[in-house]
Amino acid sequence: MAARPLNDDEVLSEMNKMVAFIKQEALEKAREIKVKADEEFAIEKAKLVKQEQQAIDLQYEKKRKGVEVAQKIAQSNLTNKSRLRLLHRREEQVQELFETARSQIVTSAEDKARYSQFLEGAIVQGFLQLMEPKVTLVVREKDVELVQKAAEAAAETYDQLSGRQVSFDIQGTLSDESSGGVKLINGSKRITIDNTLDERLRLLEDRMLPEIRRDLFGPNDNRRFYS
Repeated sequence: MAARPLNDDEVLSEMNKMVAFIKQEALEKAREIKVKADEEFAIEKAKLVKQEQQAIDLQYEKKRKGVEVAQKIAQSNLTNKSRLRLLHRREEQVQELFETARSQIVTSAEDKARYSQFLEGAIVQGFLQLMEPKVTLVVREKDVELVQKAAEAAAETYDQLSGRQVSFDIQGTLSDESSGGVKLINGSKRITIDNTLDERLRLLEDRMLPEIRRDLFGPNDNRRFYS
């Protein structure tokens, strides 16, 4: 039996069903697209937020390190300035100590008995170092007479110690700015023994400076070896 053709109402009904099906499929597809788009948007948004956050963190870290470096530099500069001021003040104190010693030397040179004793010892020492028959003594002009007596006594002591005799002449050409003492020059003028008070003090300063600093300011923690 052949199927009968659909009437107009049936055709319309079938068409409505098809339209409804297509519409439903379109809605579901649109919903899927929207869900997927939302997911992709959320992922991309999270990625962008993370990238921006990392960029901000990196920028902050750079600024933080920059501030730390600047603080360390400022602290180092302040420490160095403080250390330099301390070292400068310590050097001033050491020099003040040496100036006091120089003034005491000048005072001791005014004590004729003590000064004569020093001159005699310094001349004997010079004679023994040179071990020559002829020596020139260079002294301050105001000390010539005092040195003459001291040198005579020194020559006798030298003879007793070495079994040798020595002759000398005295020149009063040592600067009046000198604190005193004597220079001894051998016959060929090539060797000079500086036994002036100024030179003795200078040598003492060089030799005693580490010990003086240790006594005044305590041991140096950065120094490992001591001579």
